[in-house]
Amino acid sequence: MEHPTHGNEPESTPSPEPEDNPVSGVSPWADPLPTLDPATFADVPEVAEHSHSPQKRSSHLPTGIVAFLSGVVGAMATVGILAIGGFFSTDEPVEQVAPTTTAVAAAPVVPPREIVTTGPDIGVAEGVWVKVFPSVVTVEVGTLNEDDEITVTASGSGVVLEGGYVATNHHVIEGSEVAQIVLQDGRIYRATLVGSDSYTDLAVLAVEAEALVPVEIGTTSDLAIGQVTIAIGNPLGQVGGASLTVGVLSALSRQVRFDDDSSLFGMLQTDAPITSGSSGGALVDEEGRLIGITTAIGLGAGGAEGIGYAIPIDLVRRVTAEIIDTGTVRHAFLGILGGDFVDLAEDGALAPSGALVIEITPADGAAAEAGLLEGDVIVAIEVVEIQTMQDLVIELRLYRVDDTIDIQLMREDERLTVPVTLDERPDDI
Repeated sequence: MEHPTHGNEPESTPSPEPEDNPVSGVSPWADPLPTLDPATFADVPEVAEHSHSPQKRSSHLPTGIVAFLSGVVGAMATVGILAIGGFFSTDEPVEQVAPTTTAVAAAPVVPPREIVTTGPDIGVAEGVWVKVFPSVVTVEVGTLNEDDEITVTASGSGVVLEGGYVATNHHVIEGSEVAQIVLQDGRIYRATLVGSDSYTDLAVLAVEAEALVPVEIGTTSDLAIGQVTIAIGNPLGQVGGASLTVGVLSALSRQVRFDDDSSLFGMLQTDAPITSGSSGGALVDEEGRLIGITTAIGLGAGGAEGIGYAIPIDLVRRVTAEIIDTGTVRHAFLGILGGDFVDLAEDGALAPSGALVIEITPADGAAAEAGLLEGDVIVAIEVVEIQTMQDLVIELRLYRVDDTIDIQLMREDERLTVPVTLDERPDDI
């Protein structure tokens, strides 16, 4: 069990450990920055609000993590049963993690002077660095003074996309009045917030700058446990720009549960060292293709546990494209209560083999309109096999509202294919 620690405070102030229970944490939404000032981000669509109430800001390094919402099934589950809410949780122990931004004092930025490498193949790492480091930027946020100058209060990382856009984490820019990016050669540009989504912890900035180098986009479809993964970001907001660490892909499709019982699904896990300030940075494969946005780290009582998490690129592409297109994100909603369907295998073992529909809700929702019934077992979305309710959550969030998808299900002994047009997740769940 790991101790969740929020990293969005000055690095110089140490984080106190709980006296009675060193692995317990507080609300992941403790100590938020002020709400985005709409007057500063002129003509920027409204940022998605998180459902938790803000708490008083403290002077120490606060504990907690960014909460996330799947928003695709409209259901929240323990093992076997899903409750309405758009989350899925189990009774199995899961890691608790912390977002990786850290506050830094405003300081001059100079070209990078050091590359930190660990791992099996430094030659590969050096090649990836040359290819990818121009596409990774430092994202600085803060307030404007009366002279229209930025007072930097926190920093994270970002990744350059096509068209002058930069992807980063929602929790990097949350609550700030203004943002700017710092390129690896030291150039600084004011950024405009295009849109942000708290449920997936993604945000997009627009930058008017010459010679931006977009990252090459990869895919998660062919990833394999044990392959080389390389993280590039600006940990601790260090002067000198980004640094690089090397590890392997430790796990796929991780569910990460936070202190408020919200969850993030389908996360990539890596042992490439990721630290505070790396939020929004790049996780790439050995070809230098972006496979994830680094977002969270696992912390225990003794510090970092060598566990880092990244939002998979397939979800990043879907969400950032929608933000660029519309300025916001609408989350797809199936409208069922469900859980894992467990069957008896030939050797007598119990094996999950689908997502069981326990209840159709609401009565006029997408599932009801498509003719799904209680007792149906969803076994595939399009051509992707579904073995658990978590698989269903992970797959559905890759689709947009109003997309029509083919759901394959077992109804008694008959396998059916049912087209479903996805609804929008209601605001009140």
